[in-house]
Amino acid sequence: MNFTVFVPARLTPQQLINRCGYATFRDPNTRETSYVRRLGSYFFPRFHVYLQKYDENGLQLSLHLDQKQPTYIKGHAHSGEYDGPTVEAEAEKIRRYAVQHSR
Repeated sequence: MNFTVFVPARLTPQQLINRCGYATFRDPNTRETSYVRRLGSYFFPRFHVYLQKYDENGLQLSLHLDQKQPTYIKGHAHSGEYDGPTVEAEAEKIRRYAVQHSR
């Protein structure tokens, strides 16, 4: 799910997402930085968010729910949910946090 939030003036995009409960994750294979929030004590399931673009219109995020570790046997097999009520509720939580802390 792609969506945009406004970042409070006193926070950086990284601080905003960290304060929403996300930890920085650097993929050991691609070296790409993203952010994850676990739903329990195990590494999966977890919410996974990428900070895409930040400008005067806000911060564009790409959010999905990783149900289990991806398997890469003959192609790209990823068990992520990119929409639905669980992902939408998490996006709304991030939006609410940004609005509440922009005052």
